[in-house]
Amino acid sequence: MNANGGFEPVFCSIVPPHVLDNLAQHEDSALATPARRTLERDALERTRRRLTTVIGAPAATPPTADAGAPYRTVYDAEHQETLPGTKVRDEGDEPGGDATVNRAYAGLGATFELYLRAYGRDSIDGKGLPLDATVHFGENYDNAFWNGEQMVFGDGDGEIFLDFTLPVDVIGHELTHGVTQYTANLAYFGESGALNESMSDVFGSLIKQYSLGQTAAEADWLIGAGLLAPRVTGQALRSMKEPGSAYDDDVLGKDPQPGTMDGYVRTSRDNGGVHINSGIPNHAFYLVATELGGHAWERAGQIWYDVLTGGELDTHATFADFARLTVAAAVTRYREGAEQEAVLKAWGRVGVPAT
Repeated sequence: MNANGGFEPVFCSIVPPHVLDNLAQHEDSALATPARRTLERDALERTRRRLTTVIGAPAATPPTADAGAPYRTVYDAEHQETLPGTKVRDEGDEPGGDATVNRAYAGLGATFELYLRAYGRDSIDGKGLPLDATVHFGENYDNAFWNGEQMVFGDGDGEIFLDFTLPVDVIGHELTHGVTQYTANLAYFGESGALNESMSDVFGSLIKQYSLGQTAAEADWLIGAGLLAPRVTGQALRSMKEPGSAYDDDVLGKDPQPGTMDGYVRTSRDNGGVHINSGIPNHAFYLVATELGGHAWERAGQIWYDVLTGGELDTHATFADFARLTVAAAVTRYREGAEQEAVLKAWGRVGVPAT
């Protein structure tokens, strides 16, 4: 929580700074200019989030829908950078001619559905919080983010990144930052920040799997598949199945995520490498989910959700803290058995002590 006793909103974007840094240095201005503008805008959003912790966030709009039903509003920024923009679709409206608007609306609904049906959570805050999103943000804006209050989607530059509403797991990832904000409120630095990012990848992937009706074995375990333009040598932003394998491109560079503690990256960039080191807990979850089989949002997802929302996860938790709590949560919910064994085995394989 912040100094005012409220939950601290952080600026969380789907594309890591190290990726945009590589693009910003490219000799081709068609690649470098959108990346530079995106980095500048992202820096402004981070400053605004810090100011919010001092002056407080505006009061949330009270829900106008029945409990257990989403209330979605999509706005169009019309390539400007003023939020929220012009309202273009409200809850219950029929789909219009803008596919980006329709995808944003559907993605908000898919996220709401997973949290409600799988975990009994009524929206992001558990109290029916309205879900707002702005599309067509900025000119060739290469990111999507949760700003503590709403979702924002860029259209991408068309060269490296496509429309950020295309992968539903990107929408789920960013909205899950809101869930974390209202629950464990994990500090966005170092291992706790990497856990913050990992929770968003985990539930973003589960939202995609739930939407498609996939089992753990059928899922691709990729974050942002379909986001990269055809010229990019890569399949997604991150891989939970095989961290470090999502892309290997002459412009973007090589995916730097480690899958075990042997590869843990110590850096001052990206809040201590939160987008890089999240590969370790990501891989642990993948191992638990595939070991248990079936639908990953059920047993594996339930254990992770119990820890995130259970009240025992410290704001500055380490990987080991989180691992121990997942073992305890597995025993509490399922007693000693396959679930506990799968959790212990997974953390052991990624090199994180869980006992």
